[in-house]
Amino acid sequence: MKKETRKEEIIRVAAQLFKQKGYSAVTMRDLAKAMDMQAASLYNHINSKQAILQDIILEIAEAFTEGMNVVISESNSSVEKLNALIALHVRIAINNPEGLAALNTDWMHLEEKLDYYLQLRNDYENNFRAIIVEGIKNDELKPVDVEVILFSMLSTLRSLYLWIPKKDAIKRQQLLEDLTTVLIQGINK
Repeated sequence: MKKETRKEEIIRVAAQLFKQKGYSAVTMRDLAKAMDMQAASLYNHINSKQAILQDIILEIAEAFTEGMNVVISESNSSVEKLNALIALHVRIAINNPEGLAALNTDWMHLEEKLDYYLQLRNDYENNFRAIIVEGIKNDELKPVDVEVILFSMLSTLRSLYLWIPKKDAIKRQQLLEDLTTVLIQGINK
């Protein structure tokens, strides 16, 4: 396993603080205290609190984009693609619940990177929607309102960061199987 750099440690600790307090409430002094260092020393590793937030959110948004690109490039059924997207969300939520929290609650603070983030999010949602539409068209999924399906699935998947830390020993495979059953069986033909 690769040793964490000081910058990576700062970003990880900042993500934890952002999840606990919210981006706006966290100061550089808070972060420095949590890192057991002087606030001025933080700037040897990072440019600003905004830069930290951008690193956290854009890394996850780009991971979702890359995962979606893999899913849509494969010639699987719509149900298999939805299963793969559920797996993507589970993996990211388990590996980085703090980052996912920042993505979901603090994205509006991205300032100059906001348009880029919104484009990634819109593209992701449009691709997710297209998979559902394709599934209905190919008679794989029940003909339920596409927006209701999309909202139901994404609302659940995006909030995994709230639920996962409350579970003592969550098993990724079991979570994936259970979410797949709950989210897809209701729409699967």
